[in-house]
Amino acid sequence: MSALLYVVKLNTNSRLMKKQAFKVLAKINRLILPSFTKKGLDISKASKFQLAIVGWRAFVTINSLN
Repeated sequence: MSALLYVVKLNTNSRLMKKQAFKVLAKINRLILPSFTKKGLDISKASKFQLAIVGWRAFVTINSLN
């Protein structure tokens, strides 16, 4: 029974560490990557690189909130 509790505790700790890592990554993204909403980027006219940045920022934001 104690082994099961140990596994559950490890799983909870790893989730917390993952969430903290994504929160730090989100702060770094805010500082480094451009904000396309402030620039009024039209998604239909965005380059593949701009779309990749938008997707990356969304991925990081979603994971930092979960």
